[in-house]
Amino acid sequence: MEVQGRIKLIGETETVGSNGFRKRDVVVTTEEQYPQHISIQFVQDKTDLLNNYQVGQQVKVNINLRGREWTSPQGEVKYFNTIQGWRIEALQPEAMSGDVPPVPPAAAFEPATDIDTEDHDDLPF
Repeated sequence: MEVQGRIKLIGETETVGSNGFRKRDVVVTTEEQYPQHISIQFVQDKTDLLNNYQVGQQVKVNINLRGREWTSPQGEVKYFNTIQGWRIEALQPEAMSGDVPPVPPAAAFEPATDIDTEDHDDLPF
């Protein structure tokens, strides 16, 4: 699965527990009619992938959905979900992606010199 959008926030790397577990969150805002702010967690060595990105950058993030069950000391069962990122790549803005040729500046066009002011268009409308 993947999420595409613009980086809204990149968190600091946190070390949790005595085993040295590392995690780092990034919030990506989707660009659709109703934008969503998706918090994606990178863990362990994947936290370093976020070092090359900055707020405002358009990205595509490959994700896995993770779910777990937890039972409280009182016996109450709860369920938690995590969106875990495992790859991130920058997206180029559409106009600069190479799919659309650039428009030359107006100065690149020669003005017409063979215009006859007596000619009228013969269009029927």
